[in-house]
Amino acid sequence: MHVDLLINNVCVRDDAPLVDIAIKGGRIAAMEPGIDASADERIDAQGRAAIPGLIEAHLHLDKALLHRRLPARFGTLDEAIRVTGILKSKQEREDVLDRSRQVLDMAVKNGTVAVRAHPDVDLIQGLIGVETLLALKDEYDSLLDLQIVAFPQEGILKSKGTYELMIDALRMGADVVGGCPYNELNWEDTKRHIDIVFELAQRFDAPVDMHADFADDTSDPRFAAISYIAQKTIDTGYQGRVSLGHVTSLGALDNDALAPVIEQIRLAGISIVTLPATDLYLGGRKDAQNPRRGLTPVKALHSAGVNVAYSSNNVRNAFTPFGKADMLQIGNLLAHVAQFGVPEHQQAILDMGTHNAARAIGLSHDYGIAVGKQADLIILDTFRVADALLDIPPRLWVVKRGRITVVTQHHCEIHRHSCCCAQ
Repeated sequence: MHVDLLINNVCVRDDAPLVDIAIKGGRIAAMEPGIDASADERIDAQGRAAIPGLIEAHLHLDKALLHRRLPARFGTLDEAIRVTGILKSKQEREDVLDRSRQVLDMAVKNGTVAVRAHPDVDLIQGLIGVETLLALKDEYDSLLDLQIVAFPQEGILKSKGTYELMIDALRMGADVVGGCPYNELNWEDTKRHIDIVFELAQRFDAPVDMHADFADDTSDPRFAAISYIAQKTIDTGYQGRVSLGHVTSLGALDNDALAPVIEQIRLAGISIVTLPATDLYLGGRKDAQNPRRGLTPVKALHSAGVNVAYSSNNVRNAFTPFGKADMLQIGNLLAHVAQFGVPEHQQAILDMGTHNAARAIGLSHDYGIAVGKQADLIILDTFRVADALLDIPPRLWVVKRGRITVVTQHHCEIHRHSCCCAQ
């Protein structure tokens, strides 16, 4: 057998022997110990661990790397929206392209093979976010899969003309209908916002991905819309095609109130994408004592069988002043704050950044390290899969559609000096 790429001596399961992975035509052709094949390229992993390529299921590129242009002072969601609105009014195409490329390059170097990006579609910056991403979709085609969400950050009903811009974005090539229902003026408009999102999704046969219930409590019904969204999902037959980001308000419910809502989410087949870097930074700002973590109830959702993923969300702006588009870094953060420390929970977090994220953006049918699947994988500079989140190791090789896209050379020396003290 002749293959395009042969990876020797790689660990894909900690409880199984090392295997070779043969890749041909962009797909995994065989995976077993001692494959006898010639190859155009070879990698000797020398026992290192491989995981499926990481997936950023929720990332804002048009607003990235703005942190030094108009720094936020209070760290609240309202301030972040206001500050970013000012900066959005000054957006220029080449600057958006440059900042987006910087973040995509970070993601590629860190082993990300797919991104669902949420460019703002509104009267402030128009369609510049969608237009630049369409250009980058072609430019980065060999490095990652890029999905584009038409995201109405400023609302739909309260921002007249946004609806027409969303239609334009979808006609231009946006893949997903976004929503931000809490950014309307009242509960009735919030519900209508959700209705409009599903109407557009059905019209363009597109999936739905909304920012929803992004608050510390549920006292305002605009931030407690998930039951309405779940029922709408079922009524429209959109089970499995809806993802929701943030959903932090769920964390304010006690167990008795939370259980039936989670069951609605499960029945609707909705994926929840938690965004811990942003949610932790912005959440609990008004709490004088015992400030809340501001996170969706990851453990309860996971235990109930809801598909939970995570992502970076923002990179270095008023919403999140940190980050480098590294899913293992965000996963390590999530494991700490969600208290997912036992071995099976650490594996669950890794799944949330890989298999669960693929499901959240509709890629699960062709994803994973298995024969017949598209060859999107990472070889890590560590020797156990279980150590991926612990070590946050360099990504030595990244493979996208069977082609090596990243090679990292990592060298470190410790110089030990013995003490030579005179007697």
